[in-house]
Amino acid sequence: MYDYLIVGSGLFGATFAHEATRRGKRCLVIDKRPHLGGNIYQERVEGINVHKYGPHIFHTNNKEVWDYVNRFVPFNRYTNSPVACYHGKLFNLPFNMNTFCQMWGVTAPEEAMAIIEEQKAEARTEMTKAGVSVPRNLREQALLLVGKDIFETLIKEYTEKQWGRPCHELPAFIIKRLPVRMVFDNNYFNDTYQGIPIGGYNKLTEGLLEGIECRTGTDFSCTDYRNWRNKARNLVYTGAIDEYFGYRLGRLDWRTISFRTHVCDTPNLQGNAVVNYTSHDVPYTRTIEHKHFEMFGEEVYRNPKTVVSEEYSSECRPGQEPFYPINDERNNALAKAYSSLAEREENVLFGGRLAEYKYYDMAPIIEKVLRLFE
Repeated sequence: MYDYLIVGSGLFGATFAHEATRRGKRCLVIDKRPHLGGNIYQERVEGINVHKYGPHIFHTNNKEVWDYVNRFVPFNRYTNSPVACYHGKLFNLPFNMNTFCQMWGVTAPEEAMAIIEEQKAEARTEMTKAGVSVPRNLREQALLLVGKDIFETLIKEYTEKQWGRPCHELPAFIIKRLPVRMVFDNNYFNDTYQGIPIGGYNKLTEGLLEGIECRTGTDFSCTDYRNWRNKARNLVYTGAIDEYFGYRLGRLDWRTISFRTHVCDTPNLQGNAVVNYTSHDVPYTRTIEHKHFEMFGEEVYRNPKTVVSEEYSSECRPGQEPFYPINDERNNALAKAYSSLAEREENVLFGGRLAEYKYYDMAPIIEKVLRLFE
């Protein structure tokens, strides 16, 4: 008899298994995929660690969490500095003085601020004329935050590709705040600690699950849903919450992403790990050149090949992998109803983005699990 059956070997499940095992508990981890690690899993292609489910950059201000993950594998100095491409013109992200110089030719913060404030005032006037005092949708919210030039060039079409809906149909809370920096700083995250595991994320997963019984290619809904209590005293479930309950209240909506990955006969194709394509004329949302997460300077050119992935966003259909919750009123209400059902389940812990219908970065997931064991 196991103390815990843990469904899903992503960061929530793997961290929980590690901490429970440290405390003398017997755990069994199962995953329906043919590998461990959830969405942080990486494949080795041409000597390059490829982020199979999209780029993951670990970042946090929590030193306890940073020290925790570095116990299993040291992290490198990677700094996330994506570039946006709009009809062939490149802009630095996040929105900072480099962006404003590229967009308007300004070089002084006061010049950039004046343009943004003028455009924000135009947006407020437009809303006032329409009798609106509070932003009703993402379009209005973005215009109030950064003005029309940044919105139309770097937000509008990219967001519509990402979510599959016009900006005026998306809720305002998706972008309640946007970073606007009046300094020449392309570091996307403000967190104190940031990096990628040296040798890849699989080393982190292997460290967390070392010595723990794991079974891949095992679908909980097919093999263990009815009989798990005969295997374990407790269940930790990190799958989709509506699937756990057999969709009895209806299906939650998700966005999914797919990738087209190419091996290229050049050591350096785009010169950056991530390039966002913010116009509709390019069907994918971004391209990822994986070697730039772990190779720097001359090291990039020691490998004559590179691996690049195009990322496409679409509605998640049954049988596809859910990635991003669609937190509109209908889905939030449905998720809350499922959460009420979950609270009545005995000896079951629901955790992670799928089980909570909530998007999480990696560090908050680990912190959440560590708090469970305090």
